[in-house]
Amino acid sequence: MRITEIGAGTIGVSWTVLHAAHGHEVTVTDPREDLDEAVREGVRRFAPALGADAGELLDRVRTEPDLAAAVGNAEIVQEQGPERLAVKQDIFTTAGAAAPADALLLTSTSGIVASDIAAGLDADVAARLVVAHPFNPPHLLPLVELVAGERTAPETVERAAAFLRAVGRDPVVEHREVSGFVANRLQSALFREAVSLVRRGVVSPEELDRVVTGSLGPRWATGGPFLSFHLGGGPGGLRHMLTHLGPGMSRRWADLGNPTLDDETVEALVAGTEAAYGTDYDRLTGTSDRAQVAVLRARGPEGTEESR
Repeated sequence: MRITEIGAGTIGVSWTVLHAAHGHEVTVTDPREDLDEAVREGVRRFAPALGADAGELLDRVRTEPDLAAAVGNAEIVQEQGPERLAVKQDIFTTAGAAAPADALLLTSTSGIVASDIAAGLDADVAARLVVAHPFNPPHLLPLVELVAGERTAPETVERAAAFLRAVGRDPVVEHREVSGFVANRLQSALFREAVSLVRRGVVSPEELDRVVTGSLGPRWATGGPFLSFHLGGGPGGLRHMLTHLGPGMSRRWADLGNPTLDDETVEALVAGTEAAYGTDYDRLTGTSDRAQVAVLRARGPEGTEESR
């Protein structure tokens, strides 16, 4: 399959590694002057986590700075451009006109809904456009949120889901559009309280991370919030849990923090995090990737779309 990745940042190169590892031909397009170098370095950085040879993957990857030329024979177009509505609209105006008439158009946007991106696009282009929001890094983490816009054709969602399953992802088709989708909204909610707790002096950034990795992280890796509480209720399940512990939880909702990311808060968070972990991106990424691979292997296929 011929796939074009628009954007040579972390997400675009991560997708490139995944697709090349599955034997697909990948073209990466980006106007940046260091496009070739960025793609080579990214592939070499991410390939080991998949047990893949970077040189073999790069044999399936080419670069093309011109967007129209890059999508000219693509079967799948994935966009990872700047998170600005006008930019994404311009990208899909060009890509929609230059790509084959049956090419699937996916956007990895982290929060802009497909209906807004499709506004002003030709009907046939809008019908082939769907949000396919991954969780970083997409070459490792299985979730992809599929969110149709008002003009997205049902068969586009079906084709996107089939394509993503074929490269080992677990697409979750969401029932309606909402800014930020589901995963980022959950992440934002948890991070808001994390920031509040750190700023109130309850814990440091490193200590808060240890709380999560020693409790919620392992629990949610195997069950998620609803199943976890369902099991936490014992034989009575979620009903027992909410009946007995729900009132206290509800009181805590009213006490959750509502911090702002002003300059002072940002500086405090960055200083605490850098003091705990340093700034060696390659080292931190390698450690994180190895740990995530181990968790996913231990978790096995249960809970993925392939096992249903």
